Amino acid sequence: MNTGISGDQELIECYVPMKTNHKTKPEPIQVKVNGVEIGGREVIIIAGPCAVENMKQLLETAVSVGKSHAKILRGGAFKPRTSPYTFQGLGEEGLKMLREISIETGLPVVTEVMDTRQIDVVCRYADMLQVGSRNMQNYPLLKEVGKTNKPVLLKRGMMATIEEFLLAAEYILNQGNEQVVLCERGIRTFETTTRNTLDLSAVPMLKHLSHLPVIVDPSHGTGLRWMVPAMAKAALAAGADGLIMEVHYKPEEALCDGQQSLDLNEFDQLMKDLRKVALAVDREIA
Repeated sequence: MNTGISGDQELIECYVPMKTNHKTKPEPIQVKVNGVEIGGREVIIIAGPCAVENMKQLLETAVSVGKSHAKILRGGAFKPRTSPYTFQGLGEEGLKMLREISIETGLPVVTEVMDTRQIDVVCRYADMLQVGSRNMQNYPLLKEVGKTNKPVLLKRGMMATIEEFLLAAEYILNQGNEQVVLCERGIRTFETTTRNTLDLSAVPMLKHLSHLPVIVDPSHGTGLRWMVPAMAKAALAAGADGLIMEVHYKPEEALCDGQQSLDLNEFDQLMKDLRKVALAVDREIA
């Protein structure tokens, strides 16, 4: 696709996904994940542990977030980690656990795929494929997930502009897969008090430029458990179609990202608060 983009202002005026240079974008779409619709009036909450560690951890967390009205279960089986010496996930064994818990709880599953060689096995177990921030510009991977019939959760790269983020989505759309959800998860700036700088201005901008649903990840966006509730509520106020959050039944024992994971009681309370925010902006959490 030749967008003719030469600067930020031209991006704002002319960027339209799905291989068109018309001045008007397509109507907003809803992405369906095994019966759960992202992009409608209902705000969809995706919750679960950063990584699948064992069956007890996954089951207790999934049952609890489901009772609190999360609609999709997240959990990493393949984990991209900065250090090669940290926990890398359980691989296919973790995928099997996710599928088993999904059947037991009725929650669809989203999990990350890191490599083109993993796509077939992840597709066998997951309802939605996640492309993480480190792989946002892994173009061979984007093309291959675009050839699947699975909805895709595409996370913004940690140093990606809005233009780069949208053009990464194009790689998926151009292969025929129109079921793409965009996720703002924070970008790297000079600020060091938080893990990333959560760019909530990206939410209305992405919804202005694109027809795709937009969700927010306040867990990675801040890296701090105590900040997650405030930023989750702010994300809904900014117009997010959903949230993806890390929740662990024992965050202090988590093998990765425990410092940014809500415990089960914190998540339940947050869900009650989020309902009030959703109503204030003419949305709902069922």
